Amino acid sequence: MSDVRAVMRTAGTPRLVVALPVPDALLLRALDNARFAPTVGNRQGWHVVVVKDKATRRALHDLYQPPWQAYLAERYGLVPGAPPPPDLPPALRDTMEFADRLHEVPVHLLISVELSTLAVTDRDLARQSIVGGGSVYPFVQNLLLGLRQEGLGAALTTLLIPAELRVKELIGIPDGHALAALVAIGYPAARLPTRLRRRPVEEFTTRDHFDGEPFRT
Repeated sequence: MSDVRAVMRTAGTPRLVVALPVPDALLLRALDNARFAPTVGNRQGWHVVVVKDKATRRALHDLYQPPWQAYLAERYGLVPGAPPPPDLPPALRDTMEFADRLHEVPVHLLISVELSTLAVTDRDLARQSIVGGGSVYPFVQNLLLGLRQEGLGAALTTLLIPAELRVKELIGIPDGHALAALVAIGYPAARLPTRLRRRPVEEFTTRDHFDGEPFRT
């Protein structure tokens, strides 16, 4: 068994090569391992549609653009159609290129979840619900790690979800299922990262109280 720590520490979101086909065997192996993710009541309510068809990928790309442009305007103040400013962060430039070329990425995984399998225990709180995703996103994370193990690059996005109704019509997702994620898969344009940068544990973990002392050994 490979070192799971190394996989967890290097499963970033690389730029994807679009010309090379992705073998089904690699996808199947990643999915086969991902299915052991925890889920409420062991209900396993997820469903995955593997999209390789060129026309369908193009349709998904087109549905992705309006939510993506709205996100750029809201988050970064970028006007649709205007040239990006020269001081745009490199990571954002890569993300914009990903959005522009989404239809060229050879594999799209559309992950939905059967709503009746979710236990939304925070539905009555006076804030947006987050708990329901706990029955599908551990599976998605397992899948991302499994794809990294297979030497593939994978990009997770939820920006297609505002177009859920049209995606459901396009793919035939039935009523009672909700779109949870799009995972775009291809071979990376450069070597997969050997190390990711993240905040150290003591910056986000405290003892006994939210503003308690940092948790460190």
